[in-house]
Amino acid sequence: MTGSEAVYPKTDSITDHECDLYQSEIGSDLVQSHGVLFILSYPDLIIQQVSANLSDHFNLLPEDLLGQFLSNLLEPDSIALIQQILPTNQPTYLPYLRSHTPQRDWEGNFHYNEQSVLLELEPLQAESNPHGLAVSHLRLRSAIGRLQQVSSLSDFLQLGAAEIQALTGFDRVMVYQFDAQGAGEVVAEAKRPDLSPYLGLHFPATDIPEPSRRLYAEGLLRYIPDLSAAEVPLMPAENPLTHQPPDLSFVTLRGTDPCCVEYHRNMGVSALMVIALLNNQQLWGLISCHHQTPKRIPGDVRSVCELLGQFITAELANKVNYEELDAIVKLKRRQSEFVESIAQAEDLKTALVHPAPRILDLVNAKGAAVCLDDEITLVGATPSLEQVQDLIQWATTQISDSLFHTDSLPKQYPAAEAYKETATGLLLLRISQVRRYYILWFRPEVLRTVNWAGDPTASLQVGADGHLTLSPRRSFEQWQETVRLTSQPWHPSELANALDLRNAIVGIVLNKADELARMNQALERSNQELESFAYAASHDLKEPLRGIHNYATFLMEDYQELLDEAGLDRLQTLVRLTQRMESLIDVLLKFSQLGQTDLSRQPTDLNELLTQVINVFRISHPQARIDIRIPRLLPTVNVDPVLVNEVFSNLLSNADKYNNQAQPWVEIGYLDAAEAIEQVPSADPQTLTKPIFYVRDNGIGIRERHLETIFRLFKRLHPQTMYGGGTGAGLTIAKKIVERHGGEMWVNSNYGEGSVFYFTLE
Repeated sequence: MTGSEAVYPKTDSITDHECDLYQSEIGSDLVQSHGVLFILSYPDLIIQQVSANLSDHFNLLPEDLLGQFLSNLLEPDSIALIQQILPTNQPTYLPYLRSHTPQRDWEGNFHYNEQSVLLELEPLQAESNPHGLAVSHLRLRSAIGRLQQVSSLSDFLQLGAAEIQALTGFDRVMVYQFDAQGAGEVVAEAKRPDLSPYLGLHFPATDIPEPSRRLYAEGLLRYIPDLSAAEVPLMPAENPLTHQPPDLSFVTLRGTDPCCVEYHRNMGVSALMVIALLNNQQLWGLISCHHQTPKRIPGDVRSVCELLGQFITAELANKVNYEELDAIVKLKRRQSEFVESIAQAEDLKTALVHPAPRILDLVNAKGAAVCLDDEITLVGATPSLEQVQDLIQWATTQISDSLFHTDSLPKQYPAAEAYKETATGLLLLRISQVRRYYILWFRPEVLRTVNWAGDPTASLQVGADGHLTLSPRRSFEQWQETVRLTSQPWHPSELANALDLRNAIVGIVLNKADELARMNQALERSNQELESFAYAASHDLKEPLRGIHNYATFLMEDYQELLDEAGLDRLQTLVRLTQRMESLIDVLLKFSQLGQTDLSRQPTDLNELLTQVINVFRISHPQARIDIRIPRLLPTVNVDPVLVNEVFSNLLSNADKYNNQAQPWVEIGYLDAAEAIEQVPSADPQTLTKPIFYVRDNGIGIRERHLETIFRLFKRLHPQTMYGGGTGAGLTIAKKIVERHGGEMWVNSNYGEGSVFYFTLE
């Protein structure tokens, strides 16, 4: 039978009430009739409850034993054995117990639970070998020896199924593996030759609902020798001591849910045994044994099968899928090469996306997007840039983990269906929790055909009220489904590679940050030493320079008659040079002091400060024709007013000095964050949280190649005789003052049209 593009209701949409059919499988208060269940108080072992079929196995009625000591039923050696092992929460198999009413041999299981001892007795079968347990353990050792010689996971599971079948004689033994959604697949099978195979068939999650999977995760062995046998209640129904029905979760004789019975009958099964397989304390799968007729399995054989199941569980993580191993080795090699190249690169983005195939091969993706803040680079087959931006925005609000993956993105983010051909599968890696750094890998939609054991929707029926109910499926004939909107799933090794990449990037960035911090510390020490040297040198140079200046002046005054015109010119030049050198030394001294003195911060009204600057400028530059414009009031900031006064003074003086327009003007103002985003695209985004001050003029402007060099100490772009001379230190000092306040200074300029100096103050 073939189905096409089937759409399945989610099992989590079934209410708890509608799951009662399966919940009763766990909470059943009935007992299978091939044995007898006793509920005993502890430590006195008084019988509080007993299954109603007592008289079928003993010459006694339930009321004959209720309230009596267990020793009234079992011989002293058997009682002593039980007391020796109690209390234990784990079901314990007892291969031989003997009753004296009547004298008969039994095998049993018991465990302690909530102040009660739950004891199960089953008649020791007449054909049982008196050395049965020893023989079974010899067979177990042989089976384990054969399994230990197998390294391939698939061969290991197949041999495990065959060994269980050889031990028990069941018609069919299957190894059933769960997927992440709770559905399962038969991955190994040993069966009678005439039976139709189930190998490779899938079973929906509703066949073994989540409550049952939880119980199996405790390591449960389930055994039902006859699905058609009558079941009996406990007498009384409630424990007289706890006034509650007992918890029969770990009782082998626990009754079977009618839905489970009907389900297996529809499969042609009359007897079954199920062994849980765990991996890393999670339910990995089941060994499911089926028989077409009722089948009794002695307790010693069941015990050995349980031990063999535990061995298979322990070995699951050690067995190798060679194809997967080869793929993992290749992925690790790619990762190692990738990380090495990132460590050597100067630019993270370039290292990630060049050459392009490398970032894709890391996780076997077809496309990728590298997002570093607002810069997104697309590699390979991807959605459009706008679609990726929207996807990242969704991920930012919906995903908090460092790693997110799905093989069906449209089911979680419906907009992704529009680009399913490129991005049905998504693996998203968040590199930074602070910055907007992501790597997204994409996989296209892959149409898959899944072979189900019967129509998986047949167990879900919609009632008249629209609610879903569960009922057993009647057909297990192969049923094919075409699955859409899914990609190839992401393998655990690929997810591990992505996380390792993140850790490597973080480690590399931290190492580079440490290296940069060490360099900054060394540079800071060098700067401090240089500033100290500059201060000492400039201070010490002034005295001999002043002597040269004075002696040259004395020569001109006292020996003027003895010197010719050329001699006087040379002395005048010497005086001018000493004056200029003294100016340069004063600047150097001032510059070095900026790095050594503490700031005297205080709330400063920049409007008052600017008024002082303009007044001093007008007095010192009486011939200045420049129009000073202040479009709006400036804010009050916490700064050193003396130093900030010098910043505005230098910028205002330069705006006047380097202006040859007929109507020169200068504008002094500030921009808030919104204005800065629109008007200053060159601004660092981190500066947009504080006001950006500016001084704009219509002067001569600056060529682009000089925009950085103008801030160098003693750097002039014009000869000393042009634009009023100067030392070339004003902008250097202004920038130093701004940086001492924790701010930045930069310039935008159009040559011949004017310049705008921007700066921030913290």
